[in-house]
Amino acid sequence: MGDAMVPIAVTLGVLRLYGAVGVGVVLAAWMASFGGLVLFGGVFADWFTARKMMIGADLLRVVTHLVVAFAFFAGRPALWLLIVMSALSGVGAALFQPGVNSMIPQIAEDPQRANAVLRVADAIARLLGPGLAGAMVLVGGAGVVYAVNAGTFAVSALCLLALRVRLVAVTGSKLVQDLREGWREFRSRTWMWSVILVWSVYGITLFGPSWPLGAELVTGSLGEGAYVAGVTAEGVGSIVGGLVAMRYRPARPLFSGALAMIAFMGMPLVIALRLPLPYIMTAMVLAGAAWAFWSVMWATSVQTQVPGEVLNRVTAYEVAGSVLSIPIGQALAPVVGARLGADNVLLFGFVTGLLGIVALLATPAVRNLRAVPKTE
Repeated sequence: MGDAMVPIAVTLGVLRLYGAVGVGVVLAAWMASFGGLVLFGGVFADWFTARKMMIGADLLRVVTHLVVAFAFFAGRPALWLLIVMSALSGVGAALFQPGVNSMIPQIAEDPQRANAVLRVADAIARLLGPGLAGAMVLVGGAGVVYAVNAGTFAVSALCLLALRVRLVAVTGSKLVQDLREGWREFRSRTWMWSVILVWSVYGITLFGPSWPLGAELVTGSLGEGAYVAGVTAEGVGSIVGGLVAMRYRPARPLFSGALAMIAFMGMPLVIALRLPLPYIMTAMVLAGAAWAFWSVMWATSVQTQVPGEVLNRVTAYEVAGSVLSIPIGQALAPVVGARLGADNVLLFGFVTGLLGIVALLATPAVRNLRAVPKTE
């Protein structure tokens, strides 16, 4: 829920102070540090165990969010402070994320169902988060959202501390050696690097521009309330997609997930065309459902196809490849949008989105990857 609140706080709070360019830079700082350091997070998770790294990451984010909260309470926070704290928060996420994949197979007999349950729980929190954050920003300002989110990271650290799971640290390893081994494992799986290659293009053309330009177009034509409603609709769709993934077990998960992602592409299209709110909310529901279903298919494939002893490091490579290009898109989109029009940038993202799906479906290693049967 806290993670769902922060983009709203950044988008609405920073948009008021520094415009779409400020939103893009602050979001890009988070993504850049996350994508640049997540590789090391995978290695450190092996060295110190995932749980210890995740708890430390949560505590770091408690501090960064409290600093930003107090800055908003004190008045107009400097843009450099928002950028630095956003980058440090991204460091925390980089230390946290690799451990998630490695812990799920150890505590769940059915990884797909576990991933679907997590996706639904996450979607419910994200459904409540944007509306709550929007109300907080409108009534108390962005600082309240950051303060509440600091509390959520503290709760997360306590929950991880109480989690009963035995994780064994890898001893006698060297950083460069572990990074090379993770790269070899990642590179040897065509289905994995093919998807990440497409996702890298999406980061620049589709995912990166969606937050700053989507927020600018929706709030500019329909108001901030419409933007919050659209994000909330995406949360509803994510619940639907997660519930479907909980029950439906396709023999070819990435093939089915790629087909579902076609529905995601309607989101930039309707925003770019400046359609009325009902169309935007419908597109956001479909986008959320498609993304949730794809996420479960992808996470389950990674967790079941990659050996546990290298899963942290392989996860770090696939996560880094997925997000490293997003800050480029976030930073460039407002600048390009100012020259060519924000709607044209989103339309270009729509087209490249569809072309990426075609590329995935045309790749035999992706199209034909078989699901690992559930152990009884």
